[in-house]
Amino acid sequence: MKEKLLTFIYDHQLLKKNKTVLVGVSGGPDSMALLHFFHEIKEEWNITVIALTIDHQLRGEESNQDVQYVKEVCKKWKVPHVSIQVNVKSYRAKKKVSTQVAARTLRYDAFKEQMKIHHGDYLALGHHGDDQIETLVMSLVRTTNLSSLTGIPFKRKFVTGEIIRPLLCVTKHEIEDYCVKHHLQPRIDSTNLDTYYTRNYVRAHIVPKLKKRNHNLHMTVQRLSESLQEDEEYLMEQAKQVVKKTARFDEQQKKASISAKELRSYAVSLQRRAYRLTLDYLYDELPDSLSYMHERIFLSLLSEQMGNQIIHFPKGLHIEKSYDNIFFYFFEKNRIVEKSFHQIMTAIPQSINLPNGAVFSVSYIDVKNAKEKESNPYTYICSKEQIALPIHIRTRRDGDRMRYKGLRGTKKIKDILIDAKVPRHLRDHTYIVADDSDEIFWLIGLRKNMDHCTMSDGTYVLFEYKT
Repeated sequence: MKEKLLTFIYDHQLLKKNKTVLVGVSGGPDSMALLHFFHEIKEEWNITVIALTIDHQLRGEESNQDVQYVKEVCKKWKVPHVSIQVNVKSYRAKKKVSTQVAARTLRYDAFKEQMKIHHGDYLALGHHGDDQIETLVMSLVRTTNLSSLTGIPFKRKFVTGEIIRPLLCVTKHEIEDYCVKHHLQPRIDSTNLDTYYTRNYVRAHIVPKLKKRNHNLHMTVQRLSESLQEDEEYLMEQAKQVVKKTARFDEQQKKASISAKELRSYAVSLQRRAYRLTLDYLYDELPDSLSYMHERIFLSLLSEQMGNQIIHFPKGLHIEKSYDNIFFYFFEKNRIVEKSFHQIMTAIPQSINLPNGAVFSVSYIDVKNAKEKESNPYTYICSKEQIALPIHIRTRRDGDRMRYKGLRGTKKIKDILIDAKVPRHLRDHTYIVADDSDEIFWLIGLRKNMDHCTMSDGTYVLFEYKT
């Protein structure tokens, strides 16, 4: 087995000399064989080996005995050993997740911390070829995404270095033979025998039958996994470029927008991945309730035939199709402007901070600079005599109307916003500026009442909206 592992390491460039390797060791056959292997090659490769044991505190005294066993073996082999206790039950209750998810999260958090403390170059884990088969079978049962079929990666970036899994090239049986050969007496986790858990059921009832058909199934699956990983890495890199070209993100508000027209010009495989990358950006942790149906709904929104509508996703995420743009926003987080916002400005100069983070200011300006700013949609200029103080800045009300150049009479603000294709979720967040007679002279960014914009000699007032 040692030669198989070394060949796999050389072929996949898993290890370099003169490095620090942290080995995850539970005390079971896989991790003990892995630790022994690195202990055997540490002088030849001039590597520093450190054993890490994570005690999940799920099996009482049995867990304590596992930790003690690893500690004693490491002392015998003169391998530094670190044990960390994590409270899975408490985390599970607090986060409302499964035991498996809680254990994995806390385990990898502990690994991250130890990688930083020891400046680790590699974290070696004991996943083997049979684990890879089990993972593929489980993925086939519950997933529709190619990325989920790529299986367990043989290496990936992790904190200060990489996670590596040299045992993926061997079977559970080979590992057990290795333990016998080297007089290792690993501990057996009793929970691994409980077929209530899906992985244990697959391990006990499905994998043995598949391996009867193909004794080298673990290598077949490993080669498939590597091919799929390579394809997925390429497609994800392409998708990242697509996202850069078609999407806009607002980190502060956790919002995003995508041009449906632009995204439609790319292959569906890239559209899917752009969607997933966007969700990865918006969600701190992807909800378990997200399914293939959500992806199908998003892809249907891209269609030119699909009209304006709002789709509700898990955890309050709204996806809104507005004309040919798709907006992603969290309902509660996106309510940055109170619908009833109304503030009065009684003096010039003056500035106020708006609820959306923008600044609205009023000041005096000379004629030369006034003409330069006249065409900017985020500035409004008029003579002092044309404005009746105080100035009112507010959000729209039902029935609001205004006049502007080229229009006979007045038009509803609501209709102006619709004509300008302002997304529904932003219409109540558009500001209106009016004088004390309540005549609207500026719909910021969209329309100006030119009756208040006569340019002549005298003193001018500059209204500015700055984000």
